[in-house]
Amino acid sequence: MQFSENWLRSLVDTDLDSEALSHALTMAGLEVEEMQPVAASFSKVVVAKILSAEKHPDADRLQVCKVDVGLAEPLQIVCGAANARAGLLAPCAMVGAELPGFSIKQAKVRGVESFGMMCSSKELGLTADATGLLELESDAVVGQDIREHLDLNDHLFTLKLTPNRSDCLSITGIARDVAAITGAATRFEAIQPANVALQQTKNVEIAETEACPRYAGRLVTGINAKAPTPAWMVKRLERSGLRSISAVVDITNYVLLALGQPMHAFDAAKLNGNINVRFAKAGESIALLNDTTIELKADDLVIADAQGAVALAGIMGGKASSVSDETTEVFLESAFFVPSVIAGKARRLGLSTDSSYRFERGVDFGGTRDALEYATALLLQICGGKAGVITEVVANLPVRHAVKLRMRRLVSVLGIPFEQQAVAKLLNQLGFSYMEADEEFKVTPPSYRFDINIEEDLIEEIARLHGYDHIPAIAPVAALTMLSAPESKVALNKLRDTMVANGYQEVVTYSFVDESWERDLLGNVSPIKLMNPIASNLSVMRTSLWGGLLDSLNYNLNRKQERAFLFEIGAVFHQVAGAYQETTRISGLVYGSAKPEQWAASNTDIDFFDVKAHVNALLGAECSYEKAEHTALHPGQSARILLNGKAVGWLGKLHPKWLQHYSLSKSTFLFEIDADLILNREVPVYTEVSKLLPLR
Repeated sequence: MQFSENWLRSLVDTDLDSEALSHALTMAGLEVEEMQPVAASFSKVVVAKILSAEKHPDADRLQVCKVDVGLAEPLQIVCGAANARAGLLAPCAMVGAELPGFSIKQAKVRGVESFGMMCSSKELGLTADATGLLELESDAVVGQDIREHLDLNDHLFTLKLTPNRSDCLSITGIARDVAAITGAATRFEAIQPANVALQQTKNVEIAETEACPRYAGRLVTGINAKAPTPAWMVKRLERSGLRSISAVVDITNYVLLALGQPMHAFDAAKLNGNINVRFAKAGESIALLNDTTIELKADDLVIADAQGAVALAGIMGGKASSVSDETTEVFLESAFFVPSVIAGKARRLGLSTDSSYRFERGVDFGGTRDALEYATALLLQICGGKAGVITEVVANLPVRHAVKLRMRRLVSVLGIPFEQQAVAKLLNQLGFSYMEADEEFKVTPPSYRFDINIEEDLIEEIARLHGYDHIPAIAPVAALTMLSAPESKVALNKLRDTMVANGYQEVVTYSFVDESWERDLLGNVSPIKLMNPIASNLSVMRTSLWGGLLDSLNYNLNRKQERAFLFEIGAVFHQVAGAYQETTRISGLVYGSAKPEQWAASNTDIDFFDVKAHVNALLGAECSYEKAEHTALHPGQSARILLNGKAVGWLGKLHPKWLQHYSLSKSTFLFEIDADLILNREVPVYTEVSKLLPLR
């Protein structure tokens, strides 16, 4: 949602500057994605009137102009713009003016003195148009600062709204929220009913009241569709990201931006019979305003006349009933369509419109008639004409149920104390009606707040207005018991540090493996089976970490890695005497060269004794080895690892059949140690040094 800051300030009386306003909106949940000035910085540019424009004596494309800038005497300015002419009002940069990228000085142009510069839009940094001078309206005051005349001391705000805040898809909704956040007063003008000058109308029938609970329309005749859109409206439309099209279309777009109510104007002369709101019929199609023809489905809601669909409800009007410069009578539509009926339809058809964006999120079903009256007033003011009576059908409007807000729950969720009187004040600022009882409120949300349905929604509103940045960060209070750590206990992270220091990289793999791998590699004929495995090759609990390491090695080799030092610390699972037992192990795998490739030295492949040195680094001087065989290891290069005479693991070269199974071209070495058995070490005993000097 993009809007002009000055337009917003015309509706809400806040004393916050631009930066503070941006921060306040963001902290209240209306994230300001971007804030940028309407125009680049420049000074000493005023409204000027060209009194005369005569041909330059020495240049065919230049003119010597006498220009009134509000001083005692007119200025002489040499100008090359094709549209420079006597009587034209245009911006003039005085001597000393600072424009984007350059400054203005007194100069001599082809022998003629020039005391300033007449400006185009591009030279002021407003647009890329440099075809001629920026022509101003006839009511421009000569000598007035151009920034003031064009209202350039303004900023464009772009809000990144969440889907639940459809009420802020209008300048009125944003002003309402700013007033609630800051406590400032709003300056909303009451919308007055238009003077009804004719009784002529079109009857409306709603065949699908569940999809369209409210539809209002009005005939306006005798309009001048060629009337120009006022400059103030064009400015507000453009600063909201919309281009001016024609007076009638601009008015409907302006009401959408101002009130959040999408509207549509039909050329009444092109409508046949009465208006019917219904679902599309089988085989029905419609040519839309964007010159595309779509085939309608049975769940597409349409606005139809006696001959067929004339608009895709809530999304886009039809080409056949569109207004043009020749239009003399229009039928204005203002309706409420249920969000679930519109949601997804535009995307399915490849369309994206401001109307569908609002209807699928929810518009104010209570503001339908006001929007129609406002559009009528603007149409009569700009295009003239006579307004007919409003035809309105209302059925099955949403019911806003009261939501209970308990003070105890509010304090529990936000974690800070609140006085009931303060909460009542915030609810008043939001414009919510409520009934107050002891320690609770029964709040009835307004028709424009579709997002207020449960107690937590109200708590969020209180938090927004109180200010998220005003809620202190308080650490939870809990009784902590410090457990003593024996000096003999070795932390797992110390084992990790040792492995990393030796060039290993840690991996984390599944605790599940293939049953055939567990049986063939480890000789486990009765593994622990899973009742509901996530995959057929992950059907049993592992009794060793080697399977995951070999899979990780295979993964790396398939990606052109020629060397791997991998380790894992994880749980393995056994069944002992009918009970399941979980232990922690540290396992390593080495493949390829002993050291990373380097230009200054040749590399040799890793061998048994290299890996043995890594195990020694883990266990210290107390470890030893004894020859033993393991089903996964080479019979001649495998050993049991002992710590203080107790078996704690295995070390060896991968068995040749498994080298072949995994297509490994180089020797692969593995080790695995029971981490639970090595995390307790003997504490060194201090021996006092003799106080007597040794004899020699």
